[in-house]
Amino acid sequence: MTTIPELQAMRAALVAARSQGTERVTFRSGGTERTVYYKSDSQMADAIAAIDREISAASGTKARRFLPQFNDGFN
Repeated sequence: MTTIPELQAMRAALVAARSQGTERVTFRSGGTERTVYYKSDSQMADAIAAIDREISAASGTKARRFLPQFNDGFN
């Protein structure tokens, strides 16, 4: 099973690659190395969300969704 620090490292690598526009990410865990190629930004976003769910499950917390609400100023 993957540990929380390993999951956090994978998430950090994905976020860094996504922010740079890179579609290839290399993960190193223990003595193994794995390279993943993503076809689109939405695939990377899905991968980050999946890792967030795994981190939440491993740490025993619930993933939270924040939905901002705005007032147009006329009410």
